[in-house]
Amino acid sequence: MGTATRWLPALPILAWGRQYNLEIFTKDLVAALIVTIMLIPQSLAYALLAGLPPEVGLYASVAPLVLYAVLGSSRVLAVGPVAVVSIMTAATVAEHAAAGTHAYWQVAITLAFLSGGLLLLMGLLRLGFLANFLSHPVISGFISASGLLIALSQMKTIMGIKADGHNFVELLNSLIHQVSSVHLLTLMVGTGVIVFLFWVRKGLQPLLVQTGLSLKNADMLAKLGPVAAIALTTLLAWQLDWQAQGMKLVGTVPQGLPPITLPLWDLNLWQKLLVPALLISVIGFVESVSVGQTLAAKRRQRIEPDQELIALGGSNLSAAFTGGFPVTGGFARSVVNFEAGAVTPAAGIYTAVGITLASLLLTPTLFYLPQATLAATIIVAVLSLVDFKILKSTWRFSKLDFIAVATTLMGTLFIGVETGLVTGVATSLALFLFRASRPHIATVGLVPGTEYFRNVQRHNVLISPKLLCLRVDASMFFANARAIEDRINAEVATRPDLEHVLLQCSAVNDIDASALESLETIAARLKDAGITLHFSEIKGPVMDKLKSSHLLEHLHGRVFLTNYQAIQALTPEIIR
Repeated sequence: MGTATRWLPALPILAWGRQYNLEIFTKDLVAALIVTIMLIPQSLAYALLAGLPPEVGLYASVAPLVLYAVLGSSRVLAVGPVAVVSIMTAATVAEHAAAGTHAYWQVAITLAFLSGGLLLLMGLLRLGFLANFLSHPVISGFISASGLLIALSQMKTIMGIKADGHNFVELLNSLIHQVSSVHLLTLMVGTGVIVFLFWVRKGLQPLLVQTGLSLKNADMLAKLGPVAAIALTTLLAWQLDWQAQGMKLVGTVPQGLPPITLPLWDLNLWQKLLVPALLISVIGFVESVSVGQTLAAKRRQRIEPDQELIALGGSNLSAAFTGGFPVTGGFARSVVNFEAGAVTPAAGIYTAVGITLASLLLTPTLFYLPQATLAATIIVAVLSLVDFKILKSTWRFSKLDFIAVATTLMGTLFIGVETGLVTGVATSLALFLFRASRPHIATVGLVPGTEYFRNVQRHNVLISPKLLCLRVDASMFFANARAIEDRINAEVATRPDLEHVLLQCSAVNDIDASALESLETIAARLKDAGITLHFSEIKGPVMDKLKSSHLLEHLHGRVFLTNYQAIQALTPEIIR
């Protein structure tokens, strides 16, 4: 019975639900109200970014919030459409259907279904550790490039023109060729909203603090800047009849509850969507877990990555069955939820209720909302994700990390979103193997008057021409086995008086079959040359593996507990 239950998803709601009371309800409700106000324009904007009708963004912000509240391990993560996942959705779906068609929406629903299924499967199989293969440089390069692509893709809406392209160059070229067709009023409104939102981010908070508001409340009000911009431009569009002047508005947004929908049961389409769905799933999971862990640490809480996979899987499946598209935990709305005082995931349920009420009652007011305003909110939001400082820092700290960042950044910008990410991951793994194949191997000697051993190139130490002591600062496996063998051969060739080779294994945490075979070869060659191979400071798990092999049986040297004991036995003269 116990084994079977480990495969069933946990229900964190049963844990926090037992302590739920009126005080927590009040805090969650207040936070939900603030997040709802913020989430409505975000949902509309990200749906348009994904190439979908604006109401689909509202649909994707109801059921996923409820499912996450039941299954999620984070107390404050707010799930819904996000910028990076939206542009990945657009890039994927556009290959299979024309934007604005019903088929396009159906493919997006199917993508959410596949993404949810993959996340759920990964969670049940406890595969949360796979996200560790996406290094920080790759993620940073991908998100920065995606932010630039998203911002550039929204410029056509700001300018009131038509422009197409799947990468940065194509988009920029298309925009340049359409400059003569810019709609001046749309450009003025879009640019004005961008300037206003940037000012709100930097200048409004200090101004509100000067009026006597607390820093927390001032920061909260500043985050509602997009709501103010939407309300004002919608009012102006209605009063000044901007639609008659050629400005594109959101138009009619259908009222009603999210519809019940089904994915397309087309195996051929599933095969084509499988890899993009996996990429969207992994990126969404990494973003969600990063935000969740950061916020959980501030309250001395913790999240479970495998449980997050299950929760996000359930959220995406619910989006697929209620007319939505792929979702994940959003950074901005989660931070607002946290700072607004949300205590439990119930705040997400109340937010879902708020979004539902907005879908039923407020959608007619969105008719006059300028599309340029939504584009401006997207641009300001995604530009905050762009981080060029990492190029400078990685160049100074690690050239290999710089290569990973630059490859991902350039690949995403100039080839495409999915290809850029795959290229970045492949480059990162290749660089990892390159690093692993060149382990740090130090020739060490005894520090006078102590039992410590240090690198001969960094310290004044005691050594003997009869003994070569090498410290291998890495686990031994197939990628670096040859490098260790080559280093020993090179050292032996330059030491005519050498009698002993001592491998200090204090930093070796594991050894595989390839490395074991290499050690056997090294021992045999050294024996033929009249040199004895010894080991010291082997860790227990590594020793267990060596004992299960034939290496120790045929070893002519000894295995010492410490390096100092080895020196006492092999070259005692340097201690005296």
